[in-house]
Amino acid sequence: MTDPEGDARVERASQPDDSSSSAGREDSAQDVSAEASGDDATEPDLRDELKRQFAEAAERSGLGGLVRDERLAARDVLKAVGGVRGILEALFPGLVFLVLYSVLTSFSGWSGQEALVPSLGASVGLAVVFTIVRLVARSSPTQSIAGLVGVLLSAALSLWTGDARDNYVLGFFTNAGYALALLVSLFVKWPAIGLVVGFLVGDGTEWRTDKRKVRIAQFLTLAWIGFFVLRLVVQVPLYLVDNVQALGVTRLLMGVPLYALMLVFTWLVVRSAWQSSRAER
Repeated sequence: MTDPEGDARVERASQPDDSSSSAGREDSAQDVSAEASGDDATEPDLRDELKRQFAEAAERSGLGGLVRDERLAARDVLKAVGGVRGILEALFPGLVFLVLYSVLTSFSGWSGQEALVPSLGASVGLAVVFTIVRLVARSSPTQSIAGLVGVLLSAALSLWTGDARDNYVLGFFTNAGYALALLVSLFVKWPAIGLVVGFLVGDGTEWRTDKRKVRIAQFLTLAWIGFFVLRLVVQVPLYLVDNVQALGVTRLLMGVPLYALMLVFTWLVVRSAWQSSRAER
């Protein structure tokens, strides 16, 4: 026998409920709108995060803090190039290699290959000492570690080829890479120096609405491209004629000292542009 009430219940259950259907449609609409609003909220969050990360990267650059100073003091430039310790870490390993290699080959009668191992060993050893000092002092070891990696890679390449001048080859690729990246930023109409300065002074990307600032950003980016290209123009010919001593000296002179001059030049141009812009307002 069948249960009439059961059949009725089945019938009622199989029929759609208009109220529940409309409620379901409302819930679905709410879900869709929530998802859409969530997507809208995610996009600004992502943009804000990218801006924050870029601002932090700009702050860590040599221009970090420098462009915000109303007056430029020697200690500001010193801090921008890494401080006294940073300068020593940048200059001394290369200086020790150059002096020891020159003494051994010019005054002690050693061949280039004989002088290569002790000269590179002294350079790498000094870079290791700088890194250990940073770690012991619990100061930021990023700069010294980066310098140590560079010294190790250069030494490894030079030992592999048996040629002292190859200790400077990686620097050529580094300078070429920076110059190329800056050049690309010009071609895509987002000059890199303008981006760095914009985030440092709190303008973000608003400077792109000011034609004068855009031209200044393009000019400064070109100047920094010239800086990196100049290193290559001077040093590569010395490499090709196998003049290790002259190559080492120019590498030192066109390193921190010339870099500091470029920072000062950039500061002067930036301060002039942004101050005149504020005065016009």
